[in-house]
Amino acid sequence: MPRRFNARRYARAVFEIALEEKELERWQSDLQKMVGAVGDAEFLAVLESPRIKFEEKSRLLSKLAGISPLVLNLVRLLVARGGVNILPAIAAEYRRLLDEYHGIQTAAVVTAVSLDKKDKERLTAELGAMVGKKFQLESAVDPAIIGGIVARVGGRLLDGSTRSKLAALKKELAGGSGSGKI
Repeated sequence: MPRRFNARRYARAVFEIALEEKELERWQSDLQKMVGAVGDAEFLAVLESPRIKFEEKSRLLSKLAGISPLVLNLVRLLVARGGVNILPAIAAEYRRLLDEYHGIQTAAVVTAVSLDKKDKERLTAELGAMVGKKFQLESAVDPAIIGGIVARVGGRLLDGSTRSKLAALKKELAGGSGSGKI
C-alpha cells in the first residue's frame, strides 16, 4: 500500500519551525525556490528515480544556492520517503498559514469580464469590510457567469452572478403557486 503524505501536516510543522526561528519570510522564499526546482521535469525525475542513490540526490540538492539547510532537510526527507511531489502543496499550505498569521485571507473571485486595478481594489475593500479581515484577491474570468461576481472567501461562497439569479428566477417560475395569477 503506497504511503500517503499530508502536505498540511508538513506545512504546519515547518511553519512552527520558521516561527520559532523567526524566519517566516525566508522559509516562504526558500519553499518557492524549491517548488521552482522540482518544477523542472528532469530534476524531479532524478529525485524520484529509484535507480539513483539517496546520497547522490542529497548532493544535487546541496548544490542549490541560497537555500536554508532546514528547507533542504525537509526536501531530503520528502525524497527519502518518496513524497517530493507534494512539495508544491506544502508550499501552498505554508503560504496560507503565513497569510493567516499576518491576518490576510485569500478571496477567490470569478467575474464575467476582467477586472482592472481600480475594480480589484474596490472589491478587496468591500469584501474586507463585509468579513472584517484583510484580503488578497485571486481573480479569474468565466464568461459563463454572464455578469456579476462569484467570490469564495474562506469557507463561504458569495454568488451574485447573473447566471445564478437567472437560475433562481427560472426555478421560481417553474415551481409557481399554480394559481395562474401573475
